[in-house]
Amino acid sequence: MRKHFGRIDAACDNAGWQPPFAFIAEASSEDFDRVHAINLRGVWLCMKYQVRQMLRQGGGGTIVNCSSMGAINGVAGRTSYCSTKHGVIGMTKSAALEYASRGIRINAVLPGVIDTPMVSSMLTSEAEVLNVLIDQVPIKRLGRAEEITQAVLWLCSNASSFVVGHSLVVDGGITIQ
Repeated sequence: MRKHFGRIDAACDNAGWQPPFAFIAEASSEDFDRVHAINLRGVWLCMKYQVRQMLRQGGGGTIVNCSSMGAINGVAGRTSYCSTKHGVIGMTKSAALEYASRGIRINAVLPGVIDTPMVSSMLTSEAEVLNVLIDQVPIKRLGRAEEITQAVLWLCSNASSFVVGHSLVVDGGITIQ
């Protein structure tokens, strides 16, 4: 972005991989390490270099990190994944405190079950798990990517100028149960 536009004013950090469904006793260490490297370290690295650039520009800007509703509720068989997304919330809050006074607002969006390639792959490999998740969504459907996009755009806009360190849940109501 910086190379093309010369600066970074807003960024969305959306790193995500989900290991195969496994209870913690059966989960592999390799999958645990991989999901943490992608979902948690990936977001950390993005923020690190985005903040550096925003500071070089004199401060100011917004960052939205993508977490998950699984960070709030947890999901059986997804311990490794949920732990990374919970970590994203912790990083978001801590970094928001570190840089709010420099005009950099950092927040998170927490999608529910969204119609994405990752979720679509569950239809072939874990259809029963996906169907259970959809049944738990009060609105009774998958979310759409554009619904998450709208939340991210709001968090990046001046309309949310007093929102700092917040985790905005966009999940069709699944976390209120």
